[in-house]
Amino acid sequence: MPRFGQVLTAMVTPFDKNGELNLDGVRRLAKWLQENGNDGLVVGGTTGEASTLTDDEKLALFAATVEAVTIPVIAGTVTNDTKHSVHLTQQASKLGIAGILAVGPYYNRPSQAGILAHMKAVCAATTLPVVVYDIPVRTGRKISTATLAKLANEVKNVAALKDASGNPAETAMLMTQVPKSFELLSGDDGLTLPLMAIGAAGVIGVATHWTAVDHQEMFKKWNAGDVAGARAVNSRMLESFAFETGDDNPNPLPSKVMMNHLGLDVGEARLPMGPPPSGLAERAAKVFSNLQAARAAAQK
Repeated sequence: MPRFGQVLTAMVTPFDKNGELNLDGVRRLAKWLQENGNDGLVVGGTTGEASTLTDDEKLALFAATVEAVTIPVIAGTVTNDTKHSVHLTQQASKLGIAGILAVGPYYNRPSQAGILAHMKAVCAATTLPVVVYDIPVRTGRKISTATLAKLANEVKNVAALKDASGNPAETAMLMTQVPKSFELLSGDDGLTLPLMAIGAAGVIGVATHWTAVDHQEMFKKWNAGDVAGARAVNSRMLESFAFETGDDNPNPLPSKVMMNHLGLDVGEARLPMGPPPSGLAERAAKVFSNLQAARAAAQK
């Protein structure tokens, strides 16, 4: 089993009707996700609307999630400000979390030397394992293969990569240059199966809010050598992958709507995301109904 498990969810952050952090909702959602197939949780990430949370809210979110579950909790403590990231990482590391999610510095568009120094500073601020998060579509800057390899080989607590770079061929090159203990985690639900072919040990997903049991089945079949079976399970989830984000309803709007549909009451997203577009709730109901039907058909 991978260090943090093979199926983790990048958890949405529940808010109340006034848009305030709902800690009871956090605990309820975290417990539900654990009970419904997740090996671990990532909180305070992109899907968790980290950019709209204050430091106090983030720390309260981390603490409430750790309190609610017995599975590993990874905390997103990193911003585009290195000094701020170091401070928040130090504070979060006192709360019983299992690891740190360190996204590439966004907006600033630093050089690779700057990214490397930023990540090394964050890693030096904690003894916990660090998952480097490469998502250039949001940060504006790819963490190069050379930089990732340096981090994996030179920084002892760099434990894994959450890969949302969208280039499995380049990631395959990286995996030839890192220690055997270094883990690759898919950060893009639609590319999890392809990334498994080059050594992905797990996924930090979004659709895993409601497809964690399916992901577990896909990994089980893959690890048993049943490639066709894994492909069939992946096909079952394609509608969920298409639903989880889009130009008119970007992540995390669909996941929040889905969780509300399932009775978890996570509220709406904060601005600038704001309320979901009309029709999204009806689409969520259809997507989940279709998934249930596909699961039932597969069991016959």
